[in-house]
Amino acid sequence: MGGVQVRATLLQIEVDPAETAADRRRRAAALVRAQAGADLVVLPELWPVGAFASDDFAAGAERLDGGPTAEAMSAAARDAGVWLHAGSVVERDPWPDGPLYNTSLLFAPDGTLHTAYRKIHRFGFDRGEAVLMAGGSRIVTAALPQGVLGLATCYDLRFPEQFRLLVDAGAEMLVIPAGWPARRLAHWRVLLQARAIENQVFVLACGTAGTHADVPQAGHSMVIDPWGAVLAEAGAAEEVLTVELDPSRVAATRSDFPVLRDRVLGAPPR
Repeated sequence: MGGVQVRATLLQIEVDPAETAADRRRRAAALVRAQAGADLVVLPELWPVGAFASDDFAAGAERLDGGPTAEAMSAAARDAGVWLHAGSVVERDPWPDGPLYNTSLLFAPDGTLHTAYRKIHRFGFDRGEAVLMAGGSRIVTAALPQGVLGLATCYDLRFPEQFRLLVDAGAEMLVIPAGWPARRLAHWRVLLQARAIENQVFVLACGTAGTHADVPQAGHSMVIDPWGAVLAEAGAAEEVLTVELDPSRVAATRSDFPVLRDRVLGAPPR
C-alpha cells in the first residue's frame, strides 16, 4: 500500500426530529452518491432515528436483510462505487420479536453487505440504550484493498481494551461512528487522539450534527493519523469532511517508534 492515497469522506449529517427517517435516508443516500471517486465514505451512529431518541428505537428497528436503511445504503454504495460504512441502525434479530442491537453496516462498492458490527458497550447506565438493547460480543475487522478497518461505535471509545484487540486482529484504521453529546466534546477529542496514538492507527470518527431527544450533538468529526495529528476536523453543523490518507504511514510509524512491540500486559503470544 506504500504511497497509495486513500480518499476518505465523513458525512456529518444533521439529525432533526422534524425530518422523517425516510426523508433522511433519501438525503443521506444523495450525499453518498455525490462522493463518487472516494475510496471510503462514513456515516454517523443511529442517524435514521437519533442516538439519544431511545423512545423511538423499537419503532425504528430494522432488519439487515431488506430493511429500509440497508436497502438505501446498498444502492447508494453501488451507485457511487465506494466502500460505505453506513453508520449504525437499530437492528432487531431475529425478526420480528428478537432483541435490539446497535449495528454498524459496511457495504462493498458493488452494494453487498460486507461486514456488520454490533456495538459491544451500550451507553446509558440504567437507561436508554443500556437497557433497551443487547450488546454485541465480537471484535470485528474488515480487510479492504486500502487496509484493515477496525470497527467500533461511540461509547466503545471509552474502553481501550477493545482497540488493543482490534490492533491484534490487524486493524490499521479505526472507523468510529458516533452520536456524541456536545457537553462532552472535550472527551471526544482527547479519547480519539489517545486511541490513534496508543495503537498507531488512523482514526476516522464521524459524529452527528443537530439535536436528538433534546440532546445537542457535538459534531466535530475527525480524522487523526497514527502519530496523533489531527488531519481534518469538522465544525458543529452538518458538514462533508474529506481527507487524503497514506496507509503506509501506519507501518512507518510503528517501525520508527515501535512502542507496540514493548507491550507486556495483555500482549498476544509472540
